[in-house]
Amino acid sequence: MELREELKDETTSHTVSAAASGTWLLGDLTVHRLGFGAMRLTGSAAFHQGTPSDRARSLAVLRRAVELGVNHIDTAAFYFSRLRSANELINSALAPYADDLVIATKVGPARDASGAWADPARPEQLRGQVEENLRQLGRDHLDVVNLRVMGQDDISEHFGALAELRHAGLIRHLGVSGARPEHLAQAQAIAPVVCVQNRYGIDVPDGERMLRACAQHGIAFVPFFAIAGKGREAGAVQAERAEVRAIADAHGVSPAQVRLAWILHQGAHVLAIPGTGNPAHLDANVAAGTLRLAEKELRLLDAVARPAPSGTGPGSTAPRTPA
Repeated sequence: MELREELKDETTSHTVSAAASGTWLLGDLTVHRLGFGAMRLTGSAAFHQGTPSDRARSLAVLRRAVELGVNHIDTAAFYFSRLRSANELINSALAPYADDLVIATKVGPARDASGAWADPARPEQLRGQVEENLRQLGRDHLDVVNLRVMGQDDISEHFGALAELRHAGLIRHLGVSGARPEHLAQAQAIAPVVCVQNRYGIDVPDGERMLRACAQHGIAFVPFFAIAGKGREAGAVQAERAEVRAIADAHGVSPAQVRLAWILHQGAHVLAIPGTGNPAHLDANVAAGTLRLAEKELRLLDAVARPAPSGTGPGSTAPRTPA
């Protein structure tokens, strides 16, 4: 009972800080491992044509995130819904930006003015997407730009175009998103890679190879949809797994916090970027950085995330990189 009350107090306390999650270097930029994803700021259906978010509430969430020590924000120019743009909200809420605030964005996908998805950008069009992010954020350079892989087998030409923009001073560091290990190798042959953003979580174990590849290379692994799982943009719409709920109940926290804590336990190089437009959820997400799961609990969640092949018995044989 005492542990339950202690964790509840941490979740709501103003002393909760993203700093409790530890730090990692994105190139030469120090970030707390618990960050913030901006996609859900734009409305009820993320970057689709749902109900626009309440502007004042979204601005308050961003300012609160920084108050809680978040210094790594993930965004993109294609994160917009009717009336709302994630980049514009970030600019309005946080500019002039704190010196330690790192804003990472993505290029590659394209949407027209109506919000419909268009053909992905060609290499020569990436400069326009980078400049669009610069204008919207009100910056003269971008801290981190991730190339979102859009079905290519070879990303060398696209990544090379971004490397040229990095050389020109428009971009400080580069990463890749939605990538396979071979994409990472192609990118590294052209310019340094500081992070990989891939879909990964308890319900989405197919990011395991990249998780390990990043650990081997000392590169940040940044999972998205860590809470939503198979719900993706729609959010955590599926019934929660019994194992996750049982651990959450034992600690007196939410299942979302358990999922985030598990993500952070996958390695010191793993950065979480949970997104929300709800101030209460933001505080709880940041508090997840203080949640320490016991080895028995980690093994239980590992068995859910990495089920053994049929006939080999329960549990996982995949090693977990020490946090």
